Amino acid sequence: MSFGDESPFILLARIEVKPGKVEEYLELAAKTDAAVEASEPGMLHHTFDQDPENQLCFVWSEVYKNDDAFLAHLANPSVREYLQGHAELGDNFTIEVYGTVGDKCKAAMEATGLPLKIFESRCGFSRV
Repeated sequence: MSFGDESPFILLARIEVKPGKVEEYLELAAKTDAAVEASEPGMLHHTFDQDPENQLCFVWSEVYKNDDAFLAHLANPSVREYLQGHAELGDNFTIEVYGTVGDKCKAAMEATGLPLKIFESRCGFSRV
């Protein structure tokens, strides 16, 4: 398989929620998750997981069908609302991408201004 804009990739977004803001953050996360499930068929996996050792730390685990699926995610009004809300409720938001993305997708990721690290695939395969 060649890796690029048509291949699946994994995105992990980590956040530390501010003390006293966990319940409010969980409400925002649940609202966003429901909106993504209802409107993004290219989102193959979407979970919000809590660190077992630090109750303030969470990770979004997302698997995208391809670059277009990510671009649709970024354009989702609920996701924009989430990104605005998380700035008030959390700190240390970082994004890691596992898999190769095309130039357009990479530029959109970088344009968010969020800390980003992309691990490009050198070998492997995907089955969808």
